[in-house]
Amino acid sequence: MIRMAIANQKGGVGKTTTAINLATALAATGWRTLLVDLDPQGNASTGIGITADERENSTYDLLIDGRPLNETFRATRIPGLDIVPSTVDLSGAEVELVNVAERTDRLKTALKGDSRHDVCLIDCPPSLGLLTLNALTAADTLLVPLQCEFFALEGLSQLLKTVEQVQQRFNPALGIVGVVLTMFDRRNRLTDQVAADVRSCLGPLVFETVIPRNVRLSEAPSHGLPALIYDHACAGSQAYMALARELLSRLPERRIAA
Repeated sequence: MIRMAIANQKGGVGKTTTAINLATALAATGWRTLLVDLDPQGNASTGIGITADERENSTYDLLIDGRPLNETFRATRIPGLDIVPSTVDLSGAEVELVNVAERTDRLKTALKGDSRHDVCLIDCPPSLGLLTLNALTAADTLLVPLQCEFFALEGLSQLLKTVEQVQQRFNPALGIVGVVLTMFDRRNRLTDQVAADVRSCLGPLVFETVIPRNVRLSEAPSHGLPALIYDHACAGSQAYMALARELLSRLPERRIAA
């Protein structure tokens, strides 16, 4: 199984929207996909249509109580896509994990041996705490959504330093599959300048596909649907389908072993 963390310590960059729609696109192409909602806000769970009443077992149970993965994930309305939902209980996990043995390896251990899925996407919280550290330790690769705004590169620099530390201490095999530019507005000169600066610094690491500002992307979660299903033809959905194709060209062949 390929494990991919989707992370950026800055909130509001389109991280969860990217996780939901990439997971949907991968499932639609035949990849057996698992989405792990590691954000206590539970936005990925809500955005995929999992109500609070349907979250008996969650990422909290997976990480803190050590409940087996097969007891915590559930099917979504999208064929081929399962999710481990999040609840507000996860907000206390950062504190509880401090005194837990092998606290950075909890998610890695939980995902080990999963033969039901080809790929696992981990939606991280907007921080660089123990939850995100668990995701980076468990992941084979990292995808970074980056909003096209003035402070984007400063935040990216901090994240890349964290990745380097994780590689040195916990997960030498962790790679970066790419950086995706989100909330792109061609009418704004600053957006073009930020995009140019990011591409100048990171080169081919930046995906060619950019995700535009799109009202349908914002509306879809309130209906409990990925944008790809809510409005397949909108500019945002088309961009995420193009991103999925580009992502697949960068991923290795699907692997069943964990």
